[in-house]
Formats: sequence, C-alpha cells, structure tokens
Amino acid sequence: MKNLKFYLDKAEKEKWAIGQFNFSTLEQLHGIVEAARKLKSPVILGTSEGESKFFGLEEAVALRNVLRNKLRIPFFLNLDHGKSFEYLKSAIDAGYDMVHFDGSKLPLDENIKIAKQVKKYAKWRGVLTEGEVGRIGFEAKEEDLTNFKEAKKFAEETGVDLLAISIGNFHGSESPKQEPKLRLDKLEELRKATGRSLFVLHGGSGTNEQDVKKAIELGVVKININTELRLAFASGLRGALENSDEIVPYKFLSQAVGAVEKTVELKINLFGSLDKL
Repeated sequence: MKNLKFYLDKAEKEKWAIGQFNFSTLEQLHGIVEAARKLKSPVILGTSEGESKFFGLEEAVALRNVLRNKLRIPFFLNLDHGKSFEYLKSAIDAGYDMVHFDGSKLPLDENIKIAKQVKKYAKWRGVLTEGEVGRIGFEAKEEDLTNFKEAKKFAEETGVDLLAISIGNFHGSESPKQEPKLRLDKLEELRKATGRSLFVLHGGSGTNEQDVKKAIELGVVKININTELRLAFASGLRGALENSDEIVPYKFLSQAVGAVEKTVELKINLFGSLDKL
C-alpha cells in the first residue's frame, strides 16, 4: 500500500486535496471509514490532543491498522494541533503516520526551534510533519495572517513536509454561524514566495465551496474537517433519541454514523479525492 507522501504528491500534481476528518468516538470513525470505502478515497484520520487523550493514542493506531488491513484502503492517522514535542513524540512512538506541531502562538524563532526538533525525531521513523505559521482565528487581523517572509524562513529552516497557513480561515467551533472568506491573494503570494505548494487549510468546515476549489488549484493539498462532523454526529444522535424510547446503542447510534458518513462523502467529492486509490 502506498504511503501518505505518495498521495500528497499525487494530490499536488493532479490538483485535488486529501481530507482530514477528525474523530473522538468509534461511531464517528465508522462513518468516515465507510464514506472512504464507498468512494475509494484516501483519507487522513485526525485526532487533536484532546480527542486523542479521550480516545487513546494506541487505540487509534490499532483501529487504523485493523481497518486498513481489512478494507485495503489507505487510512492515515495524524495528531492534530500538538502543542509540545513531548506529546508529538508520544504519538510518533505509538505509530501515527503524521504529526502537526502548532506553534503558531509562539515567537517565530521558538516555533522554528520546536518544529525542527519534531521533524528530526519524525524523519527517521518515516513520519510526516506539519508546521504552522500565522494565527488562525475568527477575529484574525491582517497581521495574524501568514506572512510570506516568515513562512519562507520557517519552511527552509524546519524542513516540514506540510505547512498550515492562515488566510482568513478559522475553526468552525470559533464561530459556527459565520462563513470564512479566504484571502486567495495571500495563498498565491505564499506559493510564489516559498516555492512550494504543500499547504494545509485548517477550518475547512463551512468554507465556501468555490473558495475551496480555488485554494486547491493554488496549492492546498490537505483540508481539515471537524466541526461539521461533530454537528452531523450530534444532530443524528438527537434525531434518533428525540421521539424514541430505544435503549439499544447500536440501533440509535446508526443514525449518527450515517450523518457523519454523508458529510464525509460530500467533502470527498468537493476535494476531488474520490477514485484516487
């Protein structure tokens, strides 16, 4: 089975993106996996620090292994928004395919220092690394957006495989009723300045579809989805329990699984990753 680097390079060359879909329950995971199986799409399974501490690092790796071997689909596991070298090391040691160091709130030199440490440890274990420059947030100001000079310096000095950027995107949980408006001019500027196009778009939930498509054309190869999956799961579960006295978990949970699956299918089609195995 091809590794994650192969699919990222393929996505860059062919102008599509791999979706990262976060989970913290087995039911969410089932919904993601079933959508990927049906649409024959590679996917990245994401767990934040909080999600992984709830679910378990080793447990997430074990389930990835079982599902990958059973379905013969390239499922990859990423530790999302890791804040320290120590925790990312734990994820690497557990068997994650990729780790994301989020040092965006640190001074640039400190961000670079820790990212280099993560990259060095991950490289010899065949694990990919994602760094982040610029502050992603609903109330981000112009100065919070990724600066092309800082991005170039960070990329050159750390050697990370992917770079998460701030171009007007924000995590859906920060403002679920607002739609991000991407600064695509900034993305184009970053691509020209850094000479690379392996960019990551965080906060993909709720982003305008045309903006997403244009961002992929300009070099985004990975898009993170979390809030929309949480909303789908919660809505499906509430709908199943609202007017029912059902107490058998697999019966009322199936509606929540189906809601997650449908959401992931929509994103896979939008990102262009279907039939890319």
